[in-house]
Amino acid sequence: MQIEICCYSLTDCHTAEQAGADRIELCGGLSDGGLTPSAGLIQLVKEQVGIPVWVMIRPRGGDFVYDDAEVAVMEADIDMARQLGADGLVLGCLQPDGSVDEPLTLRLINRGQGLPVTFHRAFDVCRDPLSALEAIIRTGAVRILTSGQQPNAPAGAALLQTLAQQAAGRIQIMAGAGVNAQNAQQLAQTGVDALHLSGQQTTHSPMQYRSEVVRMASAVQGEYDRHGASLQKIRPVVELVRAHTNGVNLPNH
Repeated sequence: MQIEICCYSLTDCHTAEQAGADRIELCGGLSDGGLTPSAGLIQLVKEQVGIPVWVMIRPRGGDFVYDDAEVAVMEADIDMARQLGADGLVLGCLQPDGSVDEPLTLRLINRGQGLPVTFHRAFDVCRDPLSALEAIIRTGAVRILTSGQQPNAPAGAALLQTLAQQAAGRIQIMAGAGVNAQNAQQLAQTGVDALHLSGQQTTHSPMQYRSEVVRMASAVQGEYDRHGASLQKIRPVVELVRAHTNGVNLPNH
């Protein structure tokens, strides 16, 4: 059982490592649910952080059906991530009918030249999760990140258990969305291989002057709030999962 932390900054990555996480999913674009991070961020994280770093490959927010121009960008981003030392890639592609786009997913996996790949939560908006599981296994991806096709992983626990059973060790199932110290043990008992969380806390911007008229990101509430990983939220999850793995029952925090 491993713990992966979704990180959006160099500071987040340091926090994840300090908290005892096993792996980082490195992203940009928090308000879009995770986009490809900048080359500078990848470079500095790889220079300063000792745990594996898996890089998100996603050119925009919204759906997961990509045109030729977007695929070209994804391929260039895969090349960049590989050259900067990424330990793995995170991506996902769907067909308009809600099925997994196997040819494109395989094409992008091959572009990584051996880097392992997690198929991200595009899985949670596919039409048939059990068929999608088999399709993703055929592409050679090593892991699926999923909330069990629900808004959060605890609500999707039943499907997570079914997926873990059907996967039967052929691919890892990683539960993500809404994971915290209150539900980590419950999710570990579904049989998934890993838990994924951001463990975020909100702090206020140091800006004293604040425009009441101009907004830079129309989809973001609280534009003068900052979001970052919290050691106090991540470490208890790590401790609970370690205890579960070792057969020790701890009370939920």
